[in-house]
Amino acid sequence: MSVPASDLRAHLVRTRIAGDVDTPRQDNLRNAALMASGHADYAFGLVPGRAWTAAEVEAVMVQRCGIDPDLDRREGADTIDPDLTLAALERWRERLAKAAAGGERVVLATGHPTGVLAIHLAVAAALRSAGARVLVPDIDWRWDPEGSPASEPWRPMRVRALNGVHVLATGGELLHTHRPEPMLALMAVLDEPPDLVVADHGWAGVAADRGIDTLGLADCNDPALFVAEHEGKPIVTVPLDDNVPPQHYDPLSEFVTRW
Repeated sequence: MSVPASDLRAHLVRTRIAGDVDTPRQDNLRNAALMASGHADYAFGLVPGRAWTAAEVEAVMVQRCGIDPDLDRREGADTIDPDLTLAALERWRERLAKAAAGGERVVLATGHPTGVLAIHLAVAAALRSAGARVLVPDIDWRWDPEGSPASEPWRPMRVRALNGVHVLATGGELLHTHRPEPMLALMAVLDEPPDLVVADHGWAGVAADRGIDTLGLADCNDPALFVAEHEGKPIVTVPLDDNVPPQHYDPLSEFVTRW
């Protein structure tokens, strides 16, 4: 049986995946402004349907993520509404059940391999067991970093798949990234678009912007996917802290994969 919703809600609050989270309020408001300005690291590969102001982005984050609605408060910690998290996870479960039952072609990817990679790995395994096609195409692509500090060695980055979940990596490290370039490279080698993408950051943004059904995860300091959903793009975005200890995500994985 699936984890009861009441138990999962309590877990979200206890582990600070939702409820009172550790993300600084000033980061959330700063990033809302950066997203509104079109900053590449906060656009996630999405092209907004119109121009957005920072205040409008903040209002979307109140509605869809549950940050503190007192937008005059600029400091301290912030919040994610656990009921919004639960509602989005339930929509995830419904869409994943459809993918499993229909043997759909699914791409999974994460830009946050220290945190929510745990969810993506569990979803990939469950989909494969149910008969869905988890796509891992051959991809020969190298991304040369630009503007890296002179003190750091130059290291080309590549797309790698870990048990069906795509990540950005160097030879020995999995990397955090907001950028769309890895997903653009991955999509370029597919013969046709997947039926579903399960992802976050720029991996999810590229898919949703192309009209592909997308299940996304986003922290309260990453507004782009919430704005995309608000605009009507085909994405369901789960609001959550995306970098708590990975084992804390296990009940969420169980909840969305019990069909």
